[in-house]
Amino acid sequence: MTSRNVTPVTVLGGSLGAGKTTLLNHLLTNADGREIAVLVNDMGEVNVDAELVADESELELGGGVTELSNGCICCELQDDLETAVVRLAQNRSFDHLVVEASGVSEPGPVARLFVTSRAAAMYDVSGLVTVVDSCLFADTFDGGDPERTVAEDADGTVRPLSDLLVEQVESADLVVLNKRDLVTDAEVAQVREVVETLRPGADVVETTHSTVDVDLLLSDVHDPDAPVGWRAVLDEEDNVNEDESHDHHSHHDDASHAEATYGVTSFVYRRRAPLDPEGAAEVLGDLPESVVRAKGSLWVAGAEDVHYTYSQAGPSAYVTAGGPWIASLPEFEQDTYRRNHPDLDWHDEFGDRRTELVFIGRDVDEEALTAALDDHVLEPGTDVADTRYPTEPGDELVLAEPSKATTQAESAVNQ
Repeated sequence: MTSRNVTPVTVLGGSLGAGKTTLLNHLLTNADGREIAVLVNDMGEVNVDAELVADESELELGGGVTELSNGCICCELQDDLETAVVRLAQNRSFDHLVVEASGVSEPGPVARLFVTSRAAAMYDVSGLVTVVDSCLFADTFDGGDPERTVAEDADGTVRPLSDLLVEQVESADLVVLNKRDLVTDAEVAQVREVVETLRPGADVVETTHSTVDVDLLLSDVHDPDAPVGWRAVLDEEDNVNEDESHDHHSHHDDASHAEATYGVTSFVYRRRAPLDPEGAAEVLGDLPESVVRAKGSLWVAGAEDVHYTYSQAGPSAYVTAGGPWIASLPEFEQDTYRRNHPDLDWHDEFGDRRTELVFIGRDVDEEALTAALDDHVLEPGTDVADTRYPTEPGDELVLAEPSKATTQAESAVNQ
């Protein structure tokens, strides 16, 4: 924690039904003299135990502030988050702020507000906590039959569940594996392996009813430079043999891969050549179920100036258009950028253009997946007919998504 006169803030994430409400109730019940402010999205979703609730506070914040008998307050967030947290700090004195992220969002973007906005002068991020339904996670990523494939928030916002679970874990400093009683020892061990592969170095605790030690929940565990699994694999491969990225041969070294007891493995696919857009969509939109997470850069034929990002989590996969490859900029801009980024992966002929994908999963057939992608490698400059890939930065092309046919039944599951 810094020496500035600021209030520590913990950001809490987790899908609907994971146990966030129970964790918040546990936290408020066991505050042990701390004055804790809990800012939540919808007071109706919190269900704070009735015996904790005292008088309504005179402070008006986004429509509802409840004073609790132990010195804590609960705030219903119906206001702009930045405005809400600034106003709260100006009107009240408290020891710690806990902000619950939406059920269909990850805690990372919420935490960034406390670094990049005027709230940064009043708060300091101490931790990002993600509550995971261990049973649902096992069903989603371990070959089971998940009850829910689509996550729907209280406001009707819908996201693929697998995508949501992965991103919530990847952004966490502390992962709470809740509902431990609903999975076997082997299943929870497998869940832990996947979690630790997606987010190396995060603290992981197991619990049955979100009964996590309050000191741990509120401790200063945030690491803004913490590694994300796919990025760590990519960096590790870079250190093994940088020269392998300059030809058409995949480097594979078992010792360098994140291989866990339960078969969680990873590998990097690199090619200094574009992929056929139709073929890339065919392969990357239908990855084997063994692949839990895939992410990286795409060089796509027909749009060779655009740096595309590919992201997959379980049955969800999409391509996002980014900015231009540095190699497509005017030469003086390239030179300036390269001077400021001496570690940029640069090829004498192709510059920074490349296809570079990380695949993480359980017993993934690397040889077969590599061969499938290699079937669609083209020579630079090849003409193609497929023009469906977006070119405006931020626009997405969905390659795969779970069926939404069961959304109505799924949205009713909210524990």
